[in-house]
Amino acid sequence: DWGVYLMAAANNIENQNKKNKKEEMVAEKRRQKFNQNIKKTIKTIIFWWLILLGFRYFFPDRFSAAISMSSRYLKEMILVFPAVLVIMGLADRWVPTSMVEKYLGHNSSFQGKFLAVFLGTLPTGPMYVAFPIAAELLRKKASLSNVIIFLGVWASLKVPQLGVEIQFVGLKFSILRFIFTLISIFIIGILMEKIIDTSEFNEIE
Repeated sequence: DWGVYLMAAANNIENQNKKNKKEEMVAEKRRQKFNQNIKKTIKTIIFWWLILLGFRYFFPDRFSAAISMSSRYLKEMILVFPAVLVIMGLADRWVPTSMVEKYLGHNSSFQGKFLAVFLGTLPTGPMYVAFPIAAELLRKKASLSNVIIFLGVWASLKVPQLGVEIQFVGLKFSILRFIFTLISIFIIGILMEKIIDTSEFNEIE
């Protein structure tokens, strides 16, 4: 009996050690990811400051107009992004990785691509809202081709945009542009999936 108890205790200790090591690895990966994001943010800020300085040097007459337009975009982003982050947080809790992988993953075939088209045509928000959503889909193991299709359709084939397009350039033009643009987006998505490694986006287990 004592031997059984000792073996059970040893197994429990071993399992607990494995669990602790796994938690430490996950925490370390998250710290590394956080540090990488901080570095990327700093580099992005420096890059845009250099762009602004260059613009001011070469186009001093247009600098104030550029700053004014940039300020409007920044205010819009500040108003929109909190809601986007809340929605993404809820989706992260309520939409499991297995569901995203099933319907938009590498084995989703053309059904996943048409679902990406459907999701991309619905929104009416600006393009920069789509990028964090795309990153979240990649993190939850959606295929890169489906994410590219989602982004491409969001950018050029949204339903409200098509309604306005039909009014100005006609139904035939709009339908043909929709078809050829969609074919191009499919090709770009498939090619980019062959070229780009998406392992860095995989969700930390």
